Amino acid sequence: MTKTVVVYFSGYGHTRRVAEVAAQGAGAELVEIDADGNIPEPAWDQLAAAQAIIFGSPTYMGSVPWQFKKFADATSRKWFTREWQDKAFGGFTNSASLNGDKQVTLIYLQTLASQHGGIWVSLGLPPANTKAASRSDVNNLGGSVGALVQSPSDADVGEIPSGDLDTVKAYAARVAAIAERLHG
Repeated sequence: MTKTVVVYFSGYGHTRRVAEVAAQGAGAELVEIDADGNIPEPAWDQLAAAQAIIFGSPTYMGSVPWQFKKFADATSRKWFTREWQDKAFGGFTNSASLNGDKQVTLIYLQTLASQHGGIWVSLGLPPANTKAASRSDVNNLGGSVGALVQSPSDADVGEIPSGDLDTVKAYAARVAAIAERLHG
């Protein structure tokens, strides 16, 4: 079985819920970036042992929050040794707005994976873009680079649209399956 790790930051709990669903889909371990932008020291070993890494971040002001950026900067120690070379990578993001510039965040996550020599896995799901589509449909937000999630600013974590959670779960399973094909 391929080892997958979901590493994420969550400011208000919504992205944590999405990370939990991603972990279910991929059979993955969770690593949380704390409010100071750090992960526990043993988590670096988890990431080193992983064959797939899924990044999760809210979109704040058009990109990742500073806590995720601090984590990303700390990965430069792994970049120097090419420790994450050829791992499968994926990513998801969540914002309060339907668009919210989430694509910028996904491109940031994709670039981080590419800098490490990783292999980025696309969403691989067609958009639900017909008049009959609803927020409960998979890929209702029409992503392709990674999974997109929308949580209204006044919604609690239990109100994240089911279609978005189903999209994340399917995507995380895809990342793990591709990692298995690459490294199995």
